[in-house]
Amino acid sequence: MRALTAAEVLDASERGGPQFPAQRALTLLGLADEEALGRELSQLSVGERDAKLLALREGMFGRQLSGLTNCPACVEQLEFEIEAAALNLDVRTPGGPITLSQSEYAIDLRLPMSGDLVALDPALGLEGNRRWLLDRCVLRARRNDLEIECSELPDDVQSSVARRLAEADPQADLHLALTCPKCQHSWRTAFDIVSFLWAEIENSAGKLLREVHALAAAYGWPESEVLALTASRRKAYLELIEA
Repeated sequence: MRALTAAEVLDASERGGPQFPAQRALTLLGLADEEALGRELSQLSVGERDAKLLALREGMFGRQLSGLTNCPACVEQLEFEIEAAALNLDVRTPGGPITLSQSEYAIDLRLPMSGDLVALDPALGLEGNRRWLLDRCVLRARRNDLEIECSELPDDVQSSVARRLAEADPQADLHLALTCPKCQHSWRTAFDIVSFLWAEIENSAGKLLREVHALAAAYGWPESEVLALTASRRKAYLELIEA
């Protein structure tokens, strides 16, 4: 998974701006891997997708991830840092059905795919999309050996299905263990590589646009020539302008 070029960062920012997060993830991966087809990317499990995004992020911004969050107990803002390697868990490649048995119910499941997340409908709301995704991932449901619809599964069994899918694809359900230095409260918070990386892409794109504007105004170079320069070369020219 290669790093995006400066031109591709601007392209990603422009194309991904109006997209929902699940589609942005595939936009980034498609730019980073020109041989990947959209259909192939949509068949990645969410864990596989996120592992590739972590690799892309490490190649572009380094091994250390830094972010800000608020303590849920005292609302103190704190900065966290974590190594990318600590976020690389067991990536599961979609294979045979995942099974679950609970009381009189027997269920065959599959992992959610990247394409499933892209197909979610914001108009359905959180609960509507949860049910839709559950229906996609339940391949077969039986009660006392009789076939039933997914919608006939009781709430506690549906909750078990969600937990079983999370266990089967741990890379897709990352959490950070944090402790507030002010009040010592400890908690776990979800980590979403899609939104984390996208924020960095947007920041990088904004910085690139400012650099293009400054160098184009000073030297009359077109955008393509400015973006073709290495980051260190752009920095050197900017320092000469400011001298």
